[in-house]
Amino acid sequence: MKFRAIDLTLAAMFAALMAVGGNITAWMPALVFGSVPVTLQTFFCILAGLLLGSRLGAVSMIVYTLVGLAGAPVFAGFSGGPSIIFKPTFGFILSFILAAYVAGKILELAKKPSLPVFFTASFAGLIVNYFVGTTLLYAALTNWAAVDGVTYLGTWKGMLLFLPKDIILTAVTAVISPRIYKAVSKNRRTSNSNAA
Repeated sequence: MKFRAIDLTLAAMFAALMAVGGNITAWMPALVFGSVPVTLQTFFCILAGLLLGSRLGAVSMIVYTLVGLAGAPVFAGFSGGPSIIFKPTFGFILSFILAAYVAGKILELAKKPSLPVFFTASFAGLIVNYFVGTTLLYAALTNWAAVDGVTYLGTWKGMLLFLPKDIILTAVTAVISPRIYKAVSKNRRTSNSNAA
């Protein structure tokens, strides 16, 4: 697939938004409720899939992941570098790629993207994010992290703390996406016409 300049710009923009979203509490400490920091990574990940489409949305998440693995402090807690691969939460970083792809693909398969379709695509992305991330978290905790007494169900119970925040943000994503989607699609078509 050939990407145009506007596509690469949008992919880079969402990679940057993921870095900001993962560390939003550094600028807004009030967004830490108890011990739970509010991050916007799932929000931006799903939004990337909806606005950029399945392939470009996934590419933007791959760019984000590769930039972080190269050492840039773009992951949560301003972390980065290849050592992140061995952290139990790395599975969630990988899940962003698939979540963006799934959200974008569902929207692409719809003949007329309506609000219910945006909701379906958004929450499908959230489900993928949680399923892949939590499953890989459990695998990491029970294998190379070698944490005793960890169960798959217990790992899911631990994720319930974050779920209400992500459900709310996913609903917000679905609500605000249709208008932005039209604007982005129009700009991409205009750019394509000018390039031709």
